[in-house]
Amino acid sequence: MRVLVVEDEPTLSRQLRRNLEQAGYAVDHAPDGEEGLFLGETESYDAVILDLGLPEIDGLEVLRRWRSAGRRMPVLVLTARDSWSDKVTGLDAGADDYLAKPFETEELVARLRALIRRASGNASAQLVARDVVLDTRTGRVTKAGEPVKLTAQEYKLLSYLMHHKGKVVSRTELIEHIYDQDFDRDSNTIEVFITRIRKKLGADLITTIRGLGYSLDG
Repeated sequence: MRVLVVEDEPTLSRQLRRNLEQAGYAVDHAPDGEEGLFLGETESYDAVILDLGLPEIDGLEVLRRWRSAGRRMPVLVLTARDSWSDKVTGLDAGADDYLAKPFETEELVARLRALIRRASGNASAQLVARDVVLDTRTGRVTKAGEPVKLTAQEYKLLSYLMHHKGKVVSRTELIEHIYDQDFDRDSNTIEVFITRIRKKLGADLITTIRGLGYSLDG
């Protein structure tokens, strides 16, 4: 899953990026509203963490412009403003959730997981495909009840496919959602990761749809 963090405070930005990457997310960062607006309009994200008190363009205005442009990614608003009227304003502008500073990182990550699950139509924290279970809370993957060790990139790819189970996902979409902006994106590595996942979880778990991409059934 790929996440955009729009936050101008350097220390908090570094902390968020580190914690989110440890949780398995590919993370891009924008230090102001202008860059955040541009990235949100031109890149593909599974969720956005958006501060309201931003330089250049206010976070609420960024959010309004995204929604006006038809950008539907889940947005978790982060702000030092804690009055009920600010919360209502943020939600009415198109936010999906709201977290006031200071906050616990564990709560933020849990809220983010829930937003991404709901956006892809998954209610449970455990994603299931046949006898494969991926627990989004712990990052643990099991097959027939036995733990399976995946690399970070294998986990990201499997997680994205399981969030979109039954849908055909193109190679380009996978690249856009499992790598951050600065990563050297080589489309050939996707096939390598797919091959490795099949060896670990079953050759028929992921189907190649010639000319279109991949589909995870179950």
